[in-house]
Amino acid sequence: MALFQIAEPGATKPKEACPMLAVGIDLGTTNSLVAVVRAEGETASGRPRCLAVEKDLGPQDEGARSTLLPSVVSYLPDGGAVVGRAARRRAAEAPRDTIASVKRFMGKGANDPETRRLSPYRFVSGEGDTVRFQVAGGREVTPVEVSAEILRALKSRAEEQLGQTVTSAVITVPAYFDDAQRQATKDAGRLAGLEVLRLLNEPTAAALAYGLDKRSQGTFAVYDLGGGTFDISILNLVEGVFEVKAVGGDSALGGDDFDRALASVLLTEMGHPEAARAALVAAQEGASLVRQAIDAARLAKERLTQADSVEVAIGGFKRKVSRAELEAIIQPILEKTAAPTVRTLKDSGLPGGKGLSGVILVGGSTRVPAVRAFVARLFGMEPLYDLDPDEVVALGAAVQADLLTAETPQHDVLLLDVTPLSLGLETMGGLVEKLILRNTTIPASAAQEFTTFADAQTGMDIHVLQGERELVQDCRSLARFTLSGIPHLPAGLARVQVTFQVDADGILSVTAREQLTGVSQTITVKPSHGLSDDAIERMLLASIEHAEDDVQARLLIDNRVESQRILKATEKQLEQNGDLLTPAERAEIDRAMQALRETAAGADHRAIKTGIEELDAKSAEFAKRVMDRGIERALRGHDVAEFEGQIGAHARKALGVDDEEAPR
Repeated sequence: MALFQIAEPGATKPKEACPMLAVGIDLGTTNSLVAVVRAEGETASGRPRCLAVEKDLGPQDEGARSTLLPSVVSYLPDGGAVVGRAARRRAAEAPRDTIASVKRFMGKGANDPETRRLSPYRFVSGEGDTVRFQVAGGREVTPVEVSAEILRALKSRAEEQLGQTVTSAVITVPAYFDDAQRQATKDAGRLAGLEVLRLLNEPTAAALAYGLDKRSQGTFAVYDLGGGTFDISILNLVEGVFEVKAVGGDSALGGDDFDRALASVLLTEMGHPEAARAALVAAQEGASLVRQAIDAARLAKERLTQADSVEVAIGGFKRKVSRAELEAIIQPILEKTAAPTVRTLKDSGLPGGKGLSGVILVGGSTRVPAVRAFVARLFGMEPLYDLDPDEVVALGAAVQADLLTAETPQHDVLLLDVTPLSLGLETMGGLVEKLILRNTTIPASAAQEFTTFADAQTGMDIHVLQGERELVQDCRSLARFTLSGIPHLPAGLARVQVTFQVDADGILSVTAREQLTGVSQTITVKPSHGLSDDAIERMLLASIEHAEDDVQARLLIDNRVESQRILKATEKQLEQNGDLLTPAERAEIDRAMQALRETAAGADHRAIKTGIEELDAKSAEFAKRVMDRGIERALRGHDVAEFEGQIGAHARKALGVDDEEAPR
């Protein structure tokens, strides 16, 4: 969604004095839209509307709407680019130069499974292992650059409609976009010349539009199936407060998968089964055939929302496709939305959907009758789709944009969104310490203190992780950095506070600060690429399936780390103060230490804990003698009254009392 800063034509006042007109941009996988709450010359009704952005509708675009800009970019040999329906028409003749559904590649790595799905593109490796497309003239472009072209087109066409200049934007993103995908979206906005003021989750935007339009209150599920992403969100709408309770989904699942599945069937029947594995795209004619098959499948899917059967034509190949056949092909894909839906309902405290006030359908793919029937069965109630599922996200985005920038917003609304996955860092033994849990309301922050493990340790590695599992190896690495300058102190005395902050866009910043010296370092977490297909879903399902195993593994590692700490500390004291023990006492402690070493090598965390307790008991008297010796050495050469004076001064300072005010 986008926010527009408006300068009245012919006005000479400085930009900062110009009123800002808030508009929303829904940067979609298949189509993108711009919506506005009010425009100059209109009455401030508070009802958002979508702007017309496509003017070149022809006979081949029958049934198309001018408010939808196809998210397609075609690059020309002269270095230029066309966007929208003109680009889509060029796709068959220039399949490698025409990029569609680029949103599915946002924040992805070059080796991500998404780049190996059925598509006509030529991928090249680039800096940071980021996805790069090779297009006309040997030019290489990234998903961020392609998305920026779409945003530029929306920006300029909205300016034509409004007669004013657009300088800032709020853009919608899937709720299940991870940190890398959100950063990539912000980068695209900046590259398009827009100041990105906010990233708003698409289901939240949809619920906002629906709640304000229908004046609805209660708890709603938003089932958002777009061209390339699936989100399920549970929101509570009460008296102007829109609170997200839980989110789930898959950032690589949507209507494009319906198209690919049908296209694979058609290509196989045409005698090109290898095309289904994307092996045919090595040749130009193969890439063109794949592009034609995907486009034909998409058109058939759209027409079958109204018709019982349609004819598909790809070159000289023709055949009929029935609605029943399409439904059978896409059913396995639809089933993939069930698991995250069930889990999200459970997370929100509504297992089985009991207590829901309704289910809101969002996304163009929910126009497919089979999707609506599937949702009705999944939730046990008929879904709500009286607002246009293609436009509802942009409409809600415009409302949020108005809230952010208008001097007198048209609505009094508070939005409370959540973070989709837990965030934490690595601790000793390869464990994950979670600082911000999934489904925490954002913006959010959390801080925790950590200490050094070794004597004179002057640096600490901060490893930031995302996921629900207990071990580092089972979570996703987001970033690493080192905090240097920790003072030379014995193990356990230095104090490093690590603070996690998630902003309103869902983007994470991490700060590490050593408390004694004040030395600190901050990093905005920006991974080079996002999670692979189904990765988030696998992470969450695995966290449930392995919950008991994870707990046992964590307890084992915790106790092993503690055993190492106490053994190391005891060895040090024996070396420095062993003369305080009799031979018999020393032998008792040595036996307890050896027993703990042997137990720690095993896999029974209870036995290790028992060994720690036994060593503590055997060495308790020794620890007391060491402490007494330390106090005696500290007092040597000093008068007791001297310490009493110092203690009194510290006490007065703590109470905020000056020496002059102190009682004599």
